Formats: sequence, structure tokens, C-alpha cells
Amino acid sequence: MIVRVLLFARYREAAGSDSIEVMVSQDATLEALWYAVREQVPALCGEGAPLMALDCAYATGDRRVGEGQEVAFFPPVSGG
Repeated sequence: MIVRVLLFARYREAAGSDSIEVMVSQDATLEALWYAVREQVPALCGEGAPLMALDCAYATGDRRVGEGQEVAFFPPVSGG
């Protein structure tokens, strides 16, 4: 299935776009989708685990992705 992934902050800059489409298997998890994104955008290969959202709610990497769901990845945030 093809999943549209929203990218934010430095991920968006690395991809040169605020979203990309990625092909994954029907039983893909968010973690598998992240690896597929990194394959498609080699500039992200050095990045660790992102914050993940599925349908506008934070999610963990083991959540399954379904067709038509909104997926977003963004870098961890720190502040002080």
C-alpha cells in the first residue's frame, strides 16, 4: 500500500518536501514505515527514532498503519 507521510522540521528540510509517499506492506508498522522513509530519503539515515503520530495522536513504533491513515514523523524536541 502507499502511505502519505507528513514530515516536519529538519526531516522536511532533508526531504525537500513537507510530505512523501512511501510503499509498504499491508501489515506495516510505524517503525517499518520510518525505515522505508529513511531508504527513500538517505539524508535521514543518521537520524534516530522520531516522534510518531497516527491520525493526529502520538503513537509508538509497533502500531500498524492502515490505508488512508494520516502519519507524521518529527524529530524529538528538547528545550530548556
